[in-house]
Amino acid sequence: MTVGSFVRTLALMLVALLAGAPAQAQPSVEQFYKGKVVSLYIGFSVGGGYDVYGRIVSRYLGRHIPGHPTVVPINMEGAGSLKMANWLYNVAPRDGTAIGTFSRGVPFEPLIGNAASARFDPTKFTWIGSTTNEVSVCVTWERTGITKFDELYNKELIVGGTGSGADADVFPKIIGAVLGSKFRLVSGYPGGNDIEFAMERGEVDGRCGWSWSSIESQKQQWLKDGTVKVLLQLALKKHPSLPDVPLIMDLARNEEERQIFRLIFVRGALGRPYMAPPGIPADRAAALRTAFDEMVKDPAFLAEAKRSRLEITPISGVELQDLLKVVYQTPPDIVAKTRAYLK
Repeated sequence: MTVGSFVRTLALMLVALLAGAPAQAQPSVEQFYKGKVVSLYIGFSVGGGYDVYGRIVSRYLGRHIPGHPTVVPINMEGAGSLKMANWLYNVAPRDGTAIGTFSRGVPFEPLIGNAASARFDPTKFTWIGSTTNEVSVCVTWERTGITKFDELYNKELIVGGTGSGADADVFPKIIGAVLGSKFRLVSGYPGGNDIEFAMERGEVDGRCGWSWSSIESQKQQWLKDGTVKVLLQLALKKHPSLPDVPLIMDLARNEEERQIFRLIFVRGALGRPYMAPPGIPADRAAALRTAFDEMVKDPAFLAEAKRSRLEITPISGVELQDLLKVVYQTPPDIVAKTRAYLK
């Protein structure tokens, strides 16, 4: 037998052996998750709104994932949660054992923010769902004497922020640039809870980009005793609890300003979003989305949320993904002007 014929014969034998060998079966979703730990990364410090929601989600989500894994919350603060978003997209395991929650403003960073620091394509995250459709507000501390938004055209308000892309940084910038109101932003706080402490200490005098659901759940006393005054609603529609507080959309003076505000404040619809890295197995992605949809209907979950005064107005992962696709089709001239205002 020649060397050539020997090689051909050996190759045929290997092909036959491989063809007859059983394929390595992938574990089912239940088999994969059984006994596993799923890490839920929270892009802010302990005590803020994203942290509070993230911890209640961590207690209930695993009950609805096949195999019932343990879900463990882990805080990864920094740059208004942009640090965690970059990590989740580029470093986290893509097997369904890592999920996260970051600022609803982070997905807009590549479009209108610090694109160089946003190392991800937001449309490629595996969007799981959101617990709320949020309305944010501007508030001022009582010591300022400011009780109406109109006063900010003549008086400066010092507000706290957490970093590029976060509501508390973006909202005062865009409102000031478009309408001419006076804000001075002090940024870099690890989370919303830290801004609240800064308000108490007198480091800042307000917060512009604070979820109304967080105020209702955590700072009811501040509302009752007049410690803070709500000046403005920052969303596309008013919250039912705030019928007499002005809405930012009603302050737009022309269609261009309305389009800019729409691009900025549509993020409220993302609420408190949860996502996994891109490219996780399709069956596990579907299982996580189904588990989330079941969790937000779970009577035990809803009862605990009610006890904690947490608003639950859920949005599915598919709806989040579709919303971002629409946002990224905004006319280029509106995107360019908005980006310029934020800089």
